[in-house]
Amino acid sequence: MSKPTNLKDALAKWEDRNKQPAITAKEIGLQFQYPPIEKMDPILNTLTECQKLSLSSNMIEKITGISGMKNLKVLSLARNNLKTLNGIEPLADTLEELWVSYNNIEKIKPLESMKALRVFYISFNMIKDWAEFMRMGVPPNLGEITFVGNPLNENMDPSAFTAEAVRRLPNMKKLDGEPVIR
Repeated sequence: MSKPTNLKDALAKWEDRNKQPAITAKEIGLQFQYPPIEKMDPILNTLTECQKLSLSSNMIEKITGISGMKNLKVLSLARNNLKTLNGIEPLADTLEELWVSYNNIEKIKPLESMKALRVFYISFNMIKDWAEFMRMGVPPNLGEITFVGNPLNENMDPSAFTAEAVRRLPNMKKLDGEPVIR
């Protein structure tokens, strides 16, 4: 099997395709790399102007190398191999949207540090209990959540789950694409 694509090579290809240096770009898409990217690394810290970064559909297992991304507002890590959100904390003051659907995430404690987060897509992961679900109530601006496909709600009647989720997260405005009506 061929070795994974590293971020340096993926960014070089992106620059060739987009005729622009990555360090000045506001939006960078490195999804669907072949061979897939397996590691986030400190080269991401050079992307100081980036506001939206997509690393979806790769094979990334850990969130790292993002402490220098001071302007990042949207981070897409959907369809990877993440098991945790550890490493997301450096973006606590700026990140507004975090897209991590279709991973293997069981625990979301680092979400509690996210002060600017408004949108959180975590459908089709491995969240099993209400204690983890309740962590989504900590970020003060979090109002839009997708959660379908997690063991917690797969084992419940959809309307019962929605009623319980709305009761537990009073600030939620949208759940699984539907406006919350209280």
